[in-house]
Amino acid sequence: MAGTDRAGSGGSAGPGGTGGTGGRLSLLGVRHHGPGSARAVRAALEAARPGVVLVEGPPEADALIPLAADEDMRPPVALLAHAVDEPGRSAFWPLAEFSPEWVAVRWALEHGVPARFIDLPAAHTLAWRVADEETGETTGEADEEVTGRGDGREEGDVPGAASLDVRGDPLAVLAAAAGHDDPERWWEDVIEHRGPGEGDVFAPFTALEEAMTALRETEEGGEGDTAHDRDLVREAYMRLQVRAARREFAEGVAVVCGAWHVPALRRRAAVAADRALVKGLPRTKVDMTWVPWTHRRLSRAGGYGAGIESPGWYGHLFAAVDRPVERWLTRVAGLLREEGRTVSPAHVIEAARLAGALAAIRGRPLPGLSETTDAVRAVLCDGSDVPLALVHDRMVVGDVLGEVPAGAPAVPLQRDLTRTQRRLRLKPEAAERELELDLRKETDTGRSRLLHRLRLLGVGWGEPTASRSTGTFRETWRLRWEPELSVRVAEAGVWGTTVLAAATARAEADAVTARGLAEVTALAERCLLAELPEALTPVMRILADRAALDTDVGNLAEALPALVRSLRYGDVRGTDTGALAEVAAGLAERVFVGLPAACAALDADAAEEMRRHVDSVHTAVGLLGDAPAPGHGDLRSRWRAVLRTLSARDAVPGIVRGRAVRLLLDDGELAPDEAARIMGLVLSPGTAPADAAAWIEGFVGGGSGGGMLLLHDERLLTLIDAWLTGVPADAFTDVLPLLRRTFSAYEPGVRRSVGELVRRGPEARGSVTTAGSGIPGFAAGLDTARADAVLPVIRLLLGRDPAPDDNDLVGVGT
Repeated sequence: MAGTDRAGSGGSAGPGGTGGTGGRLSLLGVRHHGPGSARAVRAALEAARPGVVLVEGPPEADALIPLAADEDMRPPVALLAHAVDEPGRSAFWPLAEFSPEWVAVRWALEHGVPARFIDLPAAHTLAWRVADEETGETTGEADEEVTGRGDGREEGDVPGAASLDVRGDPLAVLAAAAGHDDPERWWEDVIEHRGPGEGDVFAPFTALEEAMTALRETEEGGEGDTAHDRDLVREAYMRLQVRAARREFAEGVAVVCGAWHVPALRRRAAVAADRALVKGLPRTKVDMTWVPWTHRRLSRAGGYGAGIESPGWYGHLFAAVDRPVERWLTRVAGLLREEGRTVSPAHVIEAARLAGALAAIRGRPLPGLSETTDAVRAVLCDGSDVPLALVHDRMVVGDVLGEVPAGAPAVPLQRDLTRTQRRLRLKPEAAERELELDLRKETDTGRSRLLHRLRLLGVGWGEPTASRSTGTFRETWRLRWEPELSVRVAEAGVWGTTVLAAATARAEADAVTARGLAEVTALAERCLLAELPEALTPVMRILADRAALDTDVGNLAEALPALVRSLRYGDVRGTDTGALAEVAAGLAERVFVGLPAACAALDADAAEEMRRHVDSVHTAVGLLGDAPAPGHGDLRSRWRAVLRTLSARDAVPGIVRGRAVRLLLDDGELAPDEAARIMGLVLSPGTAPADAAAWIEGFVGGGSGGGMLLLHDERLLTLIDAWLTGVPADAFTDVLPLLRRTFSAYEPGVRRSVGELVRRGPEARGSVTTAGSGIPGFAAGLDTARADAVLPVIRLLLGRDPAPDDNDLVGVGT
């Protein structure tokens, strides 16, 4: 921090470092997002009572300052600037409730004092980024600004205690000079733990200004250092703004800025020299607004380079009126109780005592976060880091999401999105949560549409995840609102003024630029999920053209599943998918014709990929067989013929032949005796061990439920067992990795049962389907009485009325 012209008095002083005449000048150097700095700034402003408050930040945001007093404005929030012609080029200036800049702005609004931002305009900052990209340069300060990291000088990555590269983190150097190896702990001790009214309110600013002045004299950067040169430009611009304010406000001027800049603002410099530095800077047209921010994005762990490690803790320190450690431990206890842990008041009392004792042993004025965390681990978490990680995530960092008033400027797309969110009662939240949607309900269908349309626009608010239900009428989403999504919304505004119009235009453009058939089919699926009928027509036209020209069977097989899924999604949403079914059926026909030839002479990797294609096509055909596709007849019958062809061709890799046999067996198109006969031929001594092992993997591997098949069919298990014991020693090491991969995919219980059967040997184990086998859970036949008992419950789960003769069994099933 830095001091006033008359440190401690706040009275009238000379012209100060910026030259010119005017009222007293109070330079309040701060650490961004520091609660101690925020309290000190408030106290200094109360003492100085300036006529204007100048804050480090983009001057384009001056018109947005009154919104900070709106009752609907709740920090953390951020100023967002983006280029009008390229919204993706943007910059953030985050502010938390405990940020000194936020406190200064709020103080000015509460006291009827003008507040202004005085840093270099965002128009120049964003234009600098374009210049950096064109020249390939990267600079600390400019990059920090455009990625929303503010000044960054006080809170960047710590370079090391002994380093004199103070541009990385001046606090690390100051901490090292004071004998501390942890700059965060040092800052807590000297600033954050200072209570209100402790001595001269200007003394901390004066002391830190002297320290920063000394550090800047050792700064390594010089002429030719881009970051250093841009610092000089920024500081020249700020000096010009301070001079203008001093001429205008005789009552005095207070400047709240990063402590690193205070010596430069204090330094006397010619007006002409400052104007020369800022003359001719590149610029671009920008728009600015307020956007919600989160505590998580204020933390270093969240990728915010000039952030703080513990925004939740700092927010607590700022808000706590007294006894911050005890209040914090009480909150931790409440969180742990919610998670089912036993935490009593006695635990809280003991943890508070331990935190105080640790602070005394370590020579700290008050327990800090490290002492409090150690006490929580030892007393409330029983020495375990598992619940401690929860405390760190939920409280030390936190998921607080700010709010901005509806009157804040926004692109039309953002306003439409906000209206839609309110209508669907789908509020953005910083904490990750799971959302289960029932597409038979109108509101849930609308939510699904919105989330799919936003994904098309690159706004990843929601991510689809595996649903607990296998029905097509349910969807599960994982939602988390990140501040950067506001930029993505602004960027997507070029496609339209509403979410529907923008998603439609984006889908049409993506279809034209898609590089492969699979991309177009995936896009068609997404258009159906997002219910974009106007986009689906051109997408389907491009899809038909691409499919007609593509001769790669692998590409066709990869594209088919997405089309078939689209048919199912269309059905549940009531969408007309006749044209899509026609294209899918035609695509399937071409796969049937080309697949046998495409499976010949493949290496191991290509064979595994083709096996996956066979699986996906089999699933797709099973679903497609029920879809209307005039002129294509029975697709399932023709696919089974293809599988028979694949299973019988020696030129087809073993893994594909084995999978074809297994699919025919599962569909009832191949009798178990016939499958056993084919396996016996494949595993005969005349077959190379590697080819036989590949066939086994295709037949019982790849997550196909092959383990249960071996448990219930003694013949297949005996064939594999006999073959494996007969593999020559020199070939065994070659086939072992493949077999290990095959059997390691089984469930642990299945592996254990198969191993038990093999251990017993063919003579002792007998049939696993006969009585007396010794395997628990198996009997000579089905117990129909026990099976009937569950029927009523199954009918209830499926929403069916119980059959008349089932009524007496409902109590048994439940």
